[in-house]
Amino acid sequence: MQQGSANLNIMIKAARKAGRSLVKDFREVENLQVSMKGAGDFVSRADIAAENILKEELMEARPNYGWLAEEGGEEQGNDPTRRWIVDPLDGTTNFLHGLPHWAISIGLEHKGEVVAGVIFDAAKDEIFYAEKGFGAFMNDQRLRVSGRTKMIESIFATGLPFGGRGDLPDTLQDLARIMPTCAGVRRWGAAALDMAYVAAGRYEGFWERRLNAWDLAAGIIIVKEAGGLTAPLDPAGNILSDGEVIVANEPIFDQFARIIRN
Repeated sequence: MQQGSANLNIMIKAARKAGRSLVKDFREVENLQVSMKGAGDFVSRADIAAENILKEELMEARPNYGWLAEEGGEEQGNDPTRRWIVDPLDGTTNFLHGLPHWAISIGLEHKGEVVAGVIFDAAKDEIFYAEKGFGAFMNDQRLRVSGRTKMIESIFATGLPFGGRGDLPDTLQDLARIMPTCAGVRRWGAAALDMAYVAAGRYEGFWERRLNAWDLAAGIIIVKEAGGLTAPLDPAGNILSDGEVIVANEPIFDQFARIIRN
């Protein structure tokens, strides 16, 4: 494991501890008590237990930092310039269906900019992490975005709106424009891992609408530190507050963004 700062080490330790809890619950997924949290969006005891572990670890280590997380909402810290942005289980629907594609996502924001990120795919034991200015890694391996330069050789990831969401027409139009130009589009159901996979060169790019800050925070810094580009869908917008993003390697980015923004 590459040596990072004290903050990055705290994040990795917290992610691994919460990951052990989730893997244990994932093995018993059929016994989980699942409660409805709105149309097509489930939350489980496993999710809440993981968030509690993360909060305990991160806030104990840095009690002055703020906190923003999926289940527990937002808390202001004594240090107004720093906050943890956490998704204890990105890919909940996959998790509850027994699909081994979900992750813990932890971002550290400083003065409005994400400066460190950890995405832990505990089912596959792949931990992606980055810190501003120090590069991006998976386990011990340095990450670089893909070197592909042609759209027709590239694959892209996105999310597809599920039951009752209003952005289906936009997404179908995106797909109609992008699919004829590329080698394929994947929808694996965990935005944090989609971004980690762009950083790892497994996808050339990713775009999605209607995400939350905790889906995106860690992925943004990991993609940037792997040499990728990140931008809001609206060129004048803000990725974290808008919840919309386009990420890709540099050779593909302009053409890809033009098609999506068209």
